[in-house]
Amino acid sequence: MTSFATFGNELYTGKRSYNFVSKRKIWFTIAAVAVIVSILIPIVRGGFNLGIDFRGGSEFTVSDVKDTNSGIGERAVTEIVPGAVPRVANIAGNTMRIQTDKLSDDETLKVKAALITDYGVQEDHVTSTFIGPTWGADVTRQALLGLVAFVLLATLLMAFYFRTWRMSVAAIVGLLVVMITTAGLYAASDFEVTPSAIIGFLTILSYSLYDTVVVFDKIRENTADVERSTRRTFAEEVNLAVNQTLVRSINTMMVAVLPVASVLFIGAYLLGAGTLRDLSLALFIGIIVSTFSTIFIAAPMYAWLRMREPVLVKQARRVSQRRAAEKATDDAPGGTAEVSV
Repeated sequence: MTSFATFGNELYTGKRSYNFVSKRKIWFTIAAVAVIVSILIPIVRGGFNLGIDFRGGSEFTVSDVKDTNSGIGERAVTEIVPGAVPRVANIAGNTMRIQTDKLSDDETLKVKAALITDYGVQEDHVTSTFIGPTWGADVTRQALLGLVAFVLLATLLMAFYFRTWRMSVAAIVGLLVVMITTAGLYAASDFEVTPSAIIGFLTILSYSLYDTVVVFDKIRENTADVERSTRRTFAEEVNLAVNQTLVRSINTMMVAVLPVASVLFIGAYLLGAGTLRDLSLALFIGIIVSTFSTIFIAAPMYAWLRMREPVLVKQARRVSQRRAAEKATDDAPGGTAEVSV
């Protein structure tokens, strides 16, 4: 614990420094590759694995089953509706969920009877519901509208709060990386995209902005009078701010991701809670990606957008001249030099 506290103190004072900003081309390249791969994953797989709430269809829930073999539910459906491709899952304990394309009323009654017989349960242990394509389309439209509204409001609020469009752009670029990468990894997992997953997805966007705002606040504090300073360049001040908030970012991520991981691996996989699995996977991926996006994308992007400004170019030149003069006169100040990693 003491060594970790010392590590954090060295980062804050600048005694130890990791060059996030100066290596921005590497991070941007990695991010670009991750985004491209994340876009290609659902294309190659033929799209996302949409849940019944989005694609529509018939759903049966069978509770108190003695055998959770998915083959039983598949046979019960295909015997009544040849050619059907049912999706059978054990969603919680002794409860099975069977989803199919739209069935007629007669087919629904026959499938329900087959499930009662094959699973050996009482009639009141089998329920059926139908979700029409119109309702699924409404859910999709509302989810997209919510996403667009969130991004637009976030852009305006960031620009208003920080009083510079460059911070807003950098934050949104980082947010887009989180959105696309999380969606790609979710598609790779082949988990169903359900309303719960969308809720988790929107939640991690809020987390991403929260983490970015905290880091950007420190950047704004460090660069408030940078035009008149000759101690560090603008890019170096941004890098210092990222290092100063690094421990906080890591701690926040760990505090957030550990309970989510517990829900994902214990609640979903061991207890079979399907809804928890969809929600927690989106959160688990998004929280981790958000932290890395703020450190490696958003902050370096902001530095890159501003470091070519004439005022900051002149300031960087003065910093170089001051350092050259100190080196020439061998009049470097006492103290411990910064350790660059």
